[in-house]
Amino acid sequence: MFAKAPVVTLVALGVLGTAQPASAETIGCVTTAWKLIGANHKVCVEAFADPKVPGVTCHVSQAKTGGVSGTLGLAQDPSQFSLACRQTGPISLPPKLPREDTVFSEDTSILFKETRVVRLWDEAHNTLVYLAISRKLIDGAPANSISTVPVMPWGGR
Repeated sequence: MFAKAPVVTLVALGVLGTAQPASAETIGCVTTAWKLIGANHKVCVEAFADPKVPGVTCHVSQAKTGGVSGTLGLAQDPSQFSLACRQTGPISLPPKLPREDTVFSEDTSILFKETRVVRLWDEAHNTLVYLAISRKLIDGAPANSISTVPVMPWGGR
């Protein structure tokens, strides 16, 4: 329902890396405006695990457009979102962690707009940085949100 073929979009655009971005699990949605016809406007929360760094889970909330156009999948969702990433288990970094890697991508309109989460590696501070951006392939968009996860021992490990 929420992921409108992000992998197909990325392949078509030629920006797919060696691994596919994570798929998200919908945690829930809250109605923000009631619509007489079609779906209500809402904010939905989704969770995804970093596909290359076990032990990190991110939650992203995004505004979803309702009404007739939203119900038909023709609406452009607003660039309104928030991101929170946390250590949820022991973190094991791969031997060659890329300095920048897309870990999540979701289309937010029928054409050329997506929400993307990029992981950056801050080696100097031993911290994973997750940056959510709204991206229009035509002109870009400045909407963004950031979350950091320091790489620390988990429990007794």
